[in-house]
Amino acid sequence: MAQVPGDSFDAERAWLILREACSTIHVSPSGGELIRLGENAVFWLSSRTVVARVGRGDARAAEAEREIKVARWLAGSPVPAVRPLEIAQPLRIGDHFVTLWESVAGEISYGTPAELASLLRQLHALEPPADIALPHADPFRRARCCLANATALADEDRLFLSALLDRLAARYARLEFPLRPGVVHGDANVCNVFRDHHGRPVLGDLDTVAVGPRELDLVPAAVYYDRLGWHSAGEYREFVEGYGFDVRHWPGYGLLADALEVEMVTWLAQNADQDDKAGRELAKRVKTLRTGASRAAWAPFLWHQHD
Repeated sequence: MAQVPGDSFDAERAWLILREACSTIHVSPSGGELIRLGENAVFWLSSRTVVARVGRGDARAAEAEREIKVARWLAGSPVPAVRPLEIAQPLRIGDHFVTLWESVAGEISYGTPAELASLLRQLHALEPPADIALPHADPFRRARCCLANATALADEDRLFLSALLDRLAARYARLEFPLRPGVVHGDANVCNVFRDHHGRPVLGDLDTVAVGPRELDLVPAAVYYDRLGWHSAGEYREFVEGYGFDVRHWPGYGLLADALEVEMVTWLAQNADQDDKAGRELAKRVKTLRTGASRAAWAPFLWHQHD
């Protein structure tokens, strides 16, 4: 077996882990292409018919196992979602876990806010599965996890963000939610809605599925419109009409919007020391959080393979 050196997690290390995983199940890694690098490294394999997700480390073990179970549960539901390959998985390589999925299409094409709203309505209508121990949704867990991996942050910025999360979490404990709790996606944005070969929207990235306040899944679209300007007024109106609730009118919206912004900063900080453009974007985002300046200058950032 190939040796996977070092403790850092980057595209090169993820590729070595994936190659070793492929050797255990006799899948050829030749022609592999990096799709994006975030909490997981995501690759295309087998002429883009298979998608592989390589997790950062042992702390993700439960998430990887649960994600496969959730995907197989959703396969028997009305919710169109990504499907894992019918093999025993996740695959463990050292401290890392690899999952393999059917590719929905040979090109990346994201869904619309209206399509996201439709998928969320369907997902939120489901009763939690009896045979899967879904965690309780925690809007701060992901940011804290990313913060632990955020090597690009200065110590003073790390302490600032950690203290901000603590203050938000204390206020969150006192919130009252108008919607009935249930199954939530946990990372509900249009970049986790993929169009399949027929142009139909499919829900992906299922490792954050949990049980909790449904408002959590409505905040990203609101923030993308209200604070960032990444969705137009028309797109957000279609999202609200498609779902049937405007989370911005709920008193807790501002708190959850603040929490999402911190998550977006810490997510970017995981790999920002590997990319100059990401480093500049990270510095800008941290400065606006510190000063309270407008977030309108934040640029959308996806860890796609750069030429």
